[in-house]
This record gives sequence, structure tokens and C-alpha cells, in this order.
Amino acid sequence: MSLRIKWINLIYTVATGSRKLRLILTPIIGLSYVLFVTMFVIVSFLIDKWMHFPQFPPAPINIFLSIPLISIGLLLIIWSQLNFFKVKGTPVPFNPPPKLVTAGPYAYVRNPMLSGIFILLFGIAFAFRSISLLFIFTPLFIIINVMEIKAVEEPELEMRLGKDYLEYKKKTPMFFLGIW
Repeated sequence: MSLRIKWINLIYTVATGSRKLRLILTPIIGLSYVLFVTMFVIVSFLIDKWMHFPQFPPAPINIFLSIPLISIGLLLIIWSQLNFFKVKGTPVPFNPPPKLVTAGPYAYVRNPMLSGIFILLFGIAFAFRSISLLFIFTPLFIIINVMEIKAVEEPELEMRLGKDYLEYKKKTPMFFLGIW
């Protein structure tokens, strides 16, 4: 059995198993993801400095670009999380909602929380005028997340939610309207 299949089975087992274990793992996995995102931002800033990249875009254009992106990203993340919390779930794969969430932003895209994080990262890149966050690390972060979703998250959701998820997946794009 491959490592990918073992990982899918582990997530499924924990997500459908002991509530106590889910409550223990949720803050650990959630914090790990936040640290992973933060690492991408910090490393991009260090690369900018180390490589002596120029700051882009020039001020004050960066502020006009960053404020709407950061605001939209944060609102999308919060709106998505609220829809999970309403059905007593979390965004952490080990402690998901007990049923498929298709309300709120989930009516339009399957992964609105990640869409919000992607938009937020682009906003942070503009705010701090980071070329590497804008053109290297945010696109890399998006690719890593798409690969993880395709390889692990979607197979686990199909296993746990069955035909409801398969139908939802057919009619709802993965990110952003009409993309993926």
C-alpha cells in the first residue's frame, strides 16, 4: 500500500473516529498549516533580501493593490470557516464537518478557504512589495495545495461523503469561479 493511500486512510479513520482524538489533533494540525503559510512568506522576504530583488510594485501603488486583496482574502477565509463551524466542523481534515458543506462560498467553489489564502498571499506580496512572494512562492504554494487536494483530500472526501461529493465536485470548480 502506497504512502498516499495510507495517508488517505489515516485521515478518513481519524475524521470518522474518536471525537477526543479529533479535538487533540485539530489545533496541532491547524497551527502547523498556519506555520507552513507563514514560512512561505518569511522565506520569500529573505530571498528578496538575499537576492537583492527590487521592490515591486512602487509605493503607493502597492497599497492600492494590497488593501482590497488582503480584505477579500480575509473575508473569504472567515466566511468559509463560519460555514464549517455552523455544521460543527473545522477546516482541519482530521476534524471536518460531518456532512458536505455547500452553503455560502461553498456554493460557488469547492475550496473557498484556500482561494482566500491565495488572494491573501498575493495581497501580502503587494503590501510588502515582494517579488519572490508574488511570482515564486505564492504560485508554488498554490501548486503544492492543488497537488495535495488532488492526491489526498479529494479521494478522502469521496470515501467519506460518497456520491454527494462526486456530484458536488462535477458541478463546482475547485478554486475561483471557473478555474480548475
